[in-house]
Amino acid sequence: MKTVTTGVAAAIAASLLTFAVVRAQQRPGALTALDYLEIQQLVARYAFAIDTCGDNGYDYARLYTRDGVYIDTYSEQGFSKGGVRAEGYEALARVAGGGNQPGACANTQRWDLNHALVNHVITPTPDGAAGRVYLVELWGGTDPSHTLRAGGYEDVYVKTADGWRFKTRTHVRDKAWHPAGLQTADLMSPKRPTPGPLGRPRE
Repeated sequence: MKTVTTGVAAAIAASLLTFAVVRAQQRPGALTALDYLEIQQLVARYAFAIDTCGDNGYDYARLYTRDGVYIDTYSEQGFSKGGVRAEGYEALARVAGGGNQPGACANTQRWDLNHALVNHVITPTPDGAAGRVYLVELWGGTDPSHTLRAGGYEDVYVKTADGWRFKTRTHVRDKAWHPAGLQTADLMSPKRPTPGPLGRPRE
């Protein structure tokens, strides 16, 4: 009798645990383990698409929703204007160096740049997810090779019929996420000596 009672109790406990897990996954804003992995893969594909000008830049554009937007607040122009937006399939393809512009994918020095996206943090939201990730630029073709912290990306992700996509991706400066007391006026890290002339070909 004791064995039967114990077995029933264990079965009830297992059922309650399963119910709790299912309820948590159904809760608005909850992400499954697969969601996290697919968002991480989206971010990884971003680096490959922008570094290789895949399919003339359209591999990059397809990582966004139909109304997706890339916002530059990192460059001098983007920072001074409070953000420069690229919206729409063609505009996004041009961000990756491709699209319908003259000489698309032809800037050979541009393709010496590789994006390394590290310390990716994903946060569930009612409409999907948000993320932050550091951008480290790895430049080949220089002597010596050059590594640069280039701010980071602040993302909004949504799940579409084609999988997770960027709703927005904003390129922010190095200190955009720091407390006010640690920020600089231009939100950049202090300048330090460059370990070699950027863009100088190896001999």
